[in-house]
Amino acid sequence: MGSSFQLGKVIQQFRIPDKVINGIIHNLYLKIHLVKILVIGGTGKTGRELIKQGLEAGYRITALVRNPKKVKIDHPNLRVVQGDVLRPESFGKAFQGQDAVLSALGHKRFIVPTSILSAGTRNVIVEMEKQGIKRLICITSLGIGDSRFRMGLYYTLFAIPFILFFYFRDKAKQEDLIQESELDWTIVRPGQLTNGRRKGKYRTGKNLGSYILTLWISRADVAHFMLKQIEDPAYLHQTPGIIY
Repeated sequence: MGSSFQLGKVIQQFRIPDKVINGIIHNLYLKIHLVKILVIGGTGKTGRELIKQGLEAGYRITALVRNPKKVKIDHPNLRVVQGDVLRPESFGKAFQGQDAVLSALGHKRFIVPTSILSAGTRNVIVEMEKQGIKRLICITSLGIGDSRFRMGLYYTLFAIPFILFFYFRDKAKQEDLIQESELDWTIVRPGQLTNGRRKGKYRTGKNLGSYILTLWISRADVAHFMLKQIEDPAYLHQTPGIIY
């Protein structure tokens, strides 16, 4: 009680900003309970941001990747496991002891029918349920489900029907599998992804995007938002969009 009172006096005396106080509390929490997260798709551009920012935030991270040589980060709190979401027998102990799974699974086989996203996600869900992991945060895209047409005219009339049709169809199946699961899931739907810097200021929620214009968001800010969802239940069982 006395120490809490003294801390309160220090905060009042020096007028420490709430942002700093929250950061101190967050770091103390991580020291008491070092949160362990598994990143799927860690060699992609968004996945690399998840790993980098997650380590900066103090998380202990396991990256499940097909090619470990593509992970260029060396950190004592990073463990790289070679595995393939399409081959669950390759998971080994990657899922064991994890508190949450963040999926940035993607590929570039846009113009041919694939089930990489849905089949891989199905395997991830099965393994999470087997290991007793509840929290899943997965990136898909605006333009899917009840956000249909919200990627703007270019995507609605050209990119999705003529270039990304099979890719978006598989993303829709991926979302269905997640929403039908018993997990504590959040599906993050970004607008057009860029390689810009992290701003930390963006819009999130329902009914975002535009029927006319294509709106943007950096991969760095998407990763920032996804990491915030690990301990924030605000978007539990929801599909928030994210744009500037």
